[in-house]
Amino acid sequence: MEKFTQLKAVVAPMDRPNVDTDAIIPKQFLKSIKRSGFGPNLFDEWRYLDQGEPGMDNSKRVINSDFILNQSRYQGAQILIARENFGCGSSREHAPWALLDYGFRVIIAPSFADIFYNNSFKNGILLIKLDADVLEQMFQDVELNEGYQLDVNLESQTITKTDGCVIKFEIDEFRKQRLLNGLDDIGLTLQHVDDIKAYETKRKQDTPWLFC
Repeated sequence: MEKFTQLKAVVAPMDRPNVDTDAIIPKQFLKSIKRSGFGPNLFDEWRYLDQGEPGMDNSKRVINSDFILNQSRYQGAQILIARENFGCGSSREHAPWALLDYGFRVIIAPSFADIFYNNSFKNGILLIKLDADVLEQMFQDVELNEGYQLDVNLESQTITKTDGCVIKFEIDEFRKQRLLNGLDDIGLTLQHVDDIKAYETKRKQDTPWLFC
């Protein structure tokens, strides 16, 4: 998993509450268990005007020009601001895969669905909870300023706005350290590889009949 320390990037706004995981990545794209390749189908039913299916050439599809991510001012955005209960619905891990593959490393919202929240951190996406009134000001800033950026620093747990205003955010220390060190579940396990090998060696000595 890629480490996360600090990111200064363009912000895209998702100005609707209760964005569910089927909207983030529709069910027909769940056949693959690879973690990559889902970015072109992120928010598929909102980004395109035709029905998306796996294997389609997205460059030939009909674009919904009104959808926020199709607007030129938000191209290359790596920070997404959203409304409450982002990531609700089913528990599909493909949702954070799609967001990450598209390029989002930070999502800021008043609240997130619990399973989506956990899955996102496990895949290297920093989720930040801020009060709704603070997010409202961010939405206004993004709308009024093309190319609007935020500077997110995980170590100091701060968001710095273009006017120099600094916003502090809270994060569980365990999740913070996982992101700072780029440790997914496998990475965490591999930190104890010597202990695991020692245990397996001792187990073979104590119960050799189990390994015949």
